[in-house]
Amino acid sequence: MTTLDMTPGAQIPRTDAGPQTAGTQALSSAAYRDGKLTEDAGKLDGATAKKGRFALFAPNFGEAFSKALISRALGGDRKPLVPSFGVDTRQVVEHCLAAEEVRKGRDRQLSTISVVTGLLCLPGTLIWLGAFQLRAWLKRDNPKNAGAYGAVVLALAAALAVLLAIKPPAGGILGLYLRVVMLAPVIGWYLAKRIVVRTAVDLRARWLQLVEGNAVAATVPMAVPRDDLDKKAADLRAKLGRLESEQETNVQHYAGPKGILGAGRRWGEWKLIDTLRPAEGQIDFRQFHPWDLVRKISGHLKALGISEVAASGIPDVRVKQWVVFEVGESADEISRPGSADMDGDHMRDFAVQAIADKQTFTGGPRHYLATQFITHDGKLVLTFTVTVILLANTLNITVAGYALGPINGYFFDKPKDKEKSVAKTVRFWEERTVKLPLIDNDEVVRQAVRAPFYRMPGLLSWLGGGLGLPEPFGLRHIWAGPPWGTRSMADNALNVSHPVIGAVHTATMEFLAEHDLDTERAFKGRAAGLKAEAQGSRPFKVDQYDA
Repeated sequence: MTTLDMTPGAQIPRTDAGPQTAGTQALSSAAYRDGKLTEDAGKLDGATAKKGRFALFAPNFGEAFSKALISRALGGDRKPLVPSFGVDTRQVVEHCLAAEEVRKGRDRQLSTISVVTGLLCLPGTLIWLGAFQLRAWLKRDNPKNAGAYGAVVLALAAALAVLLAIKPPAGGILGLYLRVVMLAPVIGWYLAKRIVVRTAVDLRARWLQLVEGNAVAATVPMAVPRDDLDKKAADLRAKLGRLESEQETNVQHYAGPKGILGAGRRWGEWKLIDTLRPAEGQIDFRQFHPWDLVRKISGHLKALGISEVAASGIPDVRVKQWVVFEVGESADEISRPGSADMDGDHMRDFAVQAIADKQTFTGGPRHYLATQFITHDGKLVLTFTVTVILLANTLNITVAGYALGPINGYFFDKPKDKEKSVAKTVRFWEERTVKLPLIDNDEVVRQAVRAPFYRMPGLLSWLGGGLGLPEPFGLRHIWAGPPWGTRSMADNALNVSHPVIGAVHTATMEFLAEHDLDTERAFKGRAAGLKAEAQGSRPFKVDQYDA
């Protein structure tokens, strides 16, 4: 992945050359969407639409998503984020920042119009706003007849405007003011609609390009310091860097039946267990620590990308050393140890080795050797973990498979024209579909009312509501499903398990022979059984004990 040139000057778009483009772009598109918050939030597990005080101030989904994600990812004193394997979290957040900047530019223009045509003619503006608020209440409480009732309300307001323009109840300057007090907001509405439509077309174009897989630049000029004293931009730049670093953490969390947060549930498990005995002709064997065997297995797993058969190496093999902590299935947050063992969000290598060699029977964090494959353009994340445990002169090697399937299909939806079905004029028993305007009157009023508050996001959230994100939060795992509904994804999970198990087996046999341990009488037979079990591997829920 290339990075932004953060020096002052032209913005260079971040592009992702890795195998995770589709998921990143799909999630990024949510920042530009314009659907209703209550409807779209219901399509995402765990997401909640927070109700506001006034319907006119309610945000749409894109506005709420951008604000919620920026606050969660870059806010001060925030809880740690769950790593999002298969997604460039920083790029998604940068698209949210870019979408916010587009909307702020729109709101600055709308604020000027609101002051000139709204605030200066406040009595008329309040009457029009009262009419639209009443119309919004009618839509909510009586949707069947909302159209008719709403039309009556607006017709009454329009009649009052015409009456004041033709025959104001006073003369002189006051009379002139009364003539325009109801008409000026209408002029402001016309100007505001042009701005709103232009911005909506721009946002929808970005949404469509991202979903279709085209590169869309997420320019973030507010993260480029103009000079050495620009602390706000420098702080945002540092937070984005911290976010990127945090996603590479080697500290993970196991949440019971949910599996490893960010990696998915455990679908398969294979074990190689036997008692350690000296090889034939040897009195004793060479002592070793679990970490020594872990390093041997790690070397063989990294070699999976190389093959003697042309074009058969597994692409993009990622081998990592993880330290895994237990959290409850219903835990609403995760934490990372704050000690001398940590370097930011990353546990230092010597601490990882110490945990790998530590006796884990009494509890505490465990060491996992993780091998990860991100396939299907980021839609499928496959993880295999290897644990090496020495207990009572018994060596226990466990290989477990985890899978995180495709992201919720909602994020791949393209923008659609707004339509509705109406009865035909003559054949009234039949219906026809009519195309609705992209921006209606309600939307123009909503954005014009919200615009002056864009510098006060807290007050705007109090007035209109927002989006609540599920916890522990991570962009990938909360909105991902199992891969078993797609044949090619299921085949990938099963097929790649065989070379992983083979690499672990080969490394183990070589290591035991190097340390004068018996492999013929004990481990060879067990290894044969392991390979036979792998031949018949099927996905199942290891972490749900139904016995």
